[in-house]
Amino acid sequence: MRNKRLILALAGAVVCGLLAVMLVTRYISSLQTFQKDLNNVVVARAEIPLGAKIVAEQLSLAPIPNGSAPEGVFRRLDEVVGRVAVTPIGVREPITTLKLAPEGVIGGLSAVIPEGYRAMAVKVDNIIGVSGFVMPGSYVDVVAVIVPVTQGISQGPISKIVLQNIKVLASGAKIDSPQDQRQPSDVGAVTLLVTPEQAEKLVLATNEGKLQLVMRNYGDQEDTQTPGANKASLLKGEAAAQEPDLPSQKAAEEKLATPPRRIRRASHVAQNIEKPAKQEAPPPVSKNSIELIEGAKRREVVP
Repeated sequence: MRNKRLILALAGAVVCGLLAVMLVTRYISSLQTFQKDLNNVVVARAEIPLGAKIVAEQLSLAPIPNGSAPEGVFRRLDEVVGRVAVTPIGVREPITTLKLAPEGVIGGLSAVIPEGYRAMAVKVDNIIGVSGFVMPGSYVDVVAVIVPVTQGISQGPISKIVLQNIKVLASGAKIDSPQDQRQPSDVGAVTLLVTPEQAEKLVLATNEGKLQLVMRNYGDQEDTQTPGANKASLLKGEAAAQEPDLPSQKAAEEKLATPPRRIRRASHVAQNIEKPAKQEAPPPVSKNSIELIEGAKRREVVP
């Protein structure tokens, strides 16, 4: 009996050992396969600001599976050294061709100007620069105040939005946004990204009158057409405006106001289903019977 138990224990130990060996062998094989699929790509060792010329100290190599590597990555450090970043690059972020300017481009503002556009500086103060909150990456509208003259007669000043949704490239001498955008910066000029036609309008508006920058929401791409304002329209007054909702509050209210599609689809189907007509009971069938009297008893007999 004891020999039988010993044999069963040894057999179980052998089976467990073989299973463990098989699992370890499979794990080592999968690990080797995974390591063979890894290739080094160039990543940022430190943050690389917009428009900066990349140096070797800002780069390192990191293994990434071939199937997970972004398109346009670099495999050698010397392919990236000396190139200019056209977008901010974070730590451990792979560097691709879309994040770099073409070879031979020097660093600075010229590297971040897209083809077909121009960079134009506008003199600002705390009022024109929206109290110093106009920073690189912001979007603004340009309002011009001019005094039109018709046949030698002045019609009074008129304010009009002349340019809309203009991107701010630089604030003073900085072309990258500060980390804390809640703190205003005191600068004397901002650089706007404009087309050649917009640059002509901006120069004319600067020479003819005064400019005012109006900051926009990052997600607001709407083209608003306004008639402009003069003294006559200013004296007409305007009704009290309601306080607008923040973008996050507006999205939450729309989500709560919209019922789930599943419930709406079920109610729609329920309305299209016709209720079955109520079936009436058939009228009773009349039967002939014979009344039979037997002494004091009386009963009906159906033939």
